[in-house]
Amino acid sequence: MMSVFAPIHKDGMKFVLIFAAISILLYSFSHPLGVIGFILTAWCIYFFRIPKRVTPIRDGLIVSPADGIVSLIADVVPPKEYDIGTDPLTRVSIFLNVFDVHIQRTPIAGTVEKIIYHPGKFLNASLDKASEDNERQTIVINNGKFKIACTQIAGLVARRILCQTSEGKVMNVGELYGLIRFGSRVDVYLPKGVAPLVIIGQRMIGGETILADLMSTEARRQGSPN
Repeated sequence: MMSVFAPIHKDGMKFVLIFAAISILLYSFSHPLGVIGFILTAWCIYFFRIPKRVTPIRDGLIVSPADGIVSLIADVVPPKEYDIGTDPLTRVSIFLNVFDVHIQRTPIAGTVEKIIYHPGKFLNASLDKASEDNERQTIVINNGKFKIACTQIAGLVARRILCQTSEGKVMNVGELYGLIRFGSRVDVYLPKGVAPLVIIGQRMIGGETILADLMSTEARRQGSPN
């Protein structure tokens, strides 16, 4: 119930008001259409919710920046402009559907070293090539020992990426920094040699689920569907 009655992101208030106004107008002409409008208004409120989260804090922990499902895990060479090395790094992709919480939280504590915007297409965010072809925005966080890149990616429905931080800002782990509307994906590039502690198909809770541990030597996990 906490997630249902959570505060609403300020960027969503205008959409809630627009949905509500249209619903009232529709209801004056047609009760069934009005009811549909009010249902969509309730969904809009739900979409922009900011639920409270309890973030695990310990040196080395990397938490999930987003709610959603792990859709891809791959070793790739990060874009040169990220300045996080030229060797292949493990990239964990989290796909968000229109019912997931759509705010993003910082995966580690540190200083925002770079913010990089990439114009692009609006392909299905679950596709591997969305990491390179879609509109996206990346922040690179430096904790003094490691750099982690976190990329917000627009999808088929998403048409707006918000990044509510700035270069040079010091942020806590699990701190809210952005929003994507209305369906999207978030990629996290782990430091070299760090194995993810999550598997494809696993549900992630932004700000809570441990994505990786910089201090762990555990091998990459395998999944077993049940």
